[in-house]
Amino acid sequence: MNEIAIHVKNLSKKYRIGQRQRHNALRDKLTDAIYTNIRRLSQLANGQSATDKEGNRVIWALKDVSLEVKRGEAVGIIGPNGAGKSTLLKILTRITEPTEGYADIYGRVGSLLEVGTGFHSELTGRENIYLNGAILGMKKAEIDRKFDEIVAFSEIEKFIDTPVKRYSSGMYMRLAFAVAAHLEPEILLVDEVLSVGDASFQKKCFTKMEEIRHQGRTILFVSHNLGAITRLCQRTILLEEGSISADGPSHQVISSYLSPEVGTTAERIWADPEKAPQGEIVRLRAVRVRSVEGHLIDTIDIRQPLKVEMEYEVLKPDHIIMPHFAFYNEEGVLAFSAHDLDPVWRRRPRPKGIYVSTAWIPGNLLADGTFSVGAGVDTIDPIIFQFYEYDAIAFHVNDSLESDSSRGDFTGDMGGILRPMLKWSTQFNGDEYSTKQHSKL
Repeated sequence: MNEIAIHVKNLSKKYRIGQRQRHNALRDKLTDAIYTNIRRLSQLANGQSATDKEGNRVIWALKDVSLEVKRGEAVGIIGPNGAGKSTLLKILTRITEPTEGYADIYGRVGSLLEVGTGFHSELTGRENIYLNGAILGMKKAEIDRKFDEIVAFSEIEKFIDTPVKRYSSGMYMRLAFAVAAHLEPEILLVDEVLSVGDASFQKKCFTKMEEIRHQGRTILFVSHNLGAITRLCQRTILLEEGSISADGPSHQVISSYLSPEVGTTAERIWADPEKAPQGEIVRLRAVRVRSVEGHLIDTIDIRQPLKVEMEYEVLKPDHIIMPHFAFYNEEGVLAFSAHDLDPVWRRRPRPKGIYVSTAWIPGNLLADGTFSVGAGVDTIDPIIFQFYEYDAIAFHVNDSLESDSSRGDFTGDMGGILRPMLKWSTQFNGDEYSTKQHSKL
């Protein structure tokens, strides 16, 4: 059995935009020739695509893309708008043909490229289940067996005999996903459709895709929701300007995409004392991120604690040292600062030597995403700046859909830099109106 589910080789797709109008007058021909040359020179100078012989602007949506996806893999596709993500999936589903190269798919494919793809607006939901199922390769008998399950999953039983032109985008998505997921595909191609719908249905969709993955099937998932990519996919491919710029573990690719200048370096060592950040009294040696067990880590489950340590050398004795960290998210917003409060050395002059100060961060405190850490030391009484190293290290926090995380049962987007698990309590006093009526009887 072929272990490869998707094989793409030297894939390129070219579009022509802006068909030029033909001119017959000599003045128009001269003007057109001058304009075309000026525009071509300008585009080449700016690194843009030139025009073809007919005067059309040429855009390469994909350029020389090669990749393989193994059976059972869940692979995320990320990148900025216009990077070629949707074009790649349209080629894989044979909606459009490549200009160069080829793409082979080995297995039965279910696809969700746009909300309501394959639906006819004048037909009812029931009729569209059969139509869409047929488009996706299902036989009528197979649709009959799956019909009740599809309708139950979509949660639109009351509207199943209503024309889909009256459906909301959320209803479209529910029905389309239900059909595609219950096709039992060997390969599922999904393009951003899970951004539509409420939190509970999103969670149901993720659960279904995880079920498909655990059954040994293949998923290619395009999304701007990087948290969803991290939760579902162990591997992620980054497309930029039509080409693959990164391919690897999801947290590493996402972190390099969000913070390319930082990445997820879990350890940074200054081996050369002359180049190390330092003042007259203290010199930095290393900064590290570790798990509770002491392992170097560049990614951590949102529920798990971690520790950040600073190794430094006190060059002159009898000074009070104040190590501190600053934690920033990928947008450069300060999440919080932390100063050394270790009671053993607090406000105590230190002898010369090498020290390691550690800050412990509890689980369910930070939100998911990439955090960079600045490390510094001051001496106090009086306060004298020794050094501060911006972006000394970075790490990634992975979100979790498990109910014991700080997000609880909510699966939608959650804003903020911190995500603490607070203690909640609820007091139920019963139906006040019913209680009063009962007391009058």
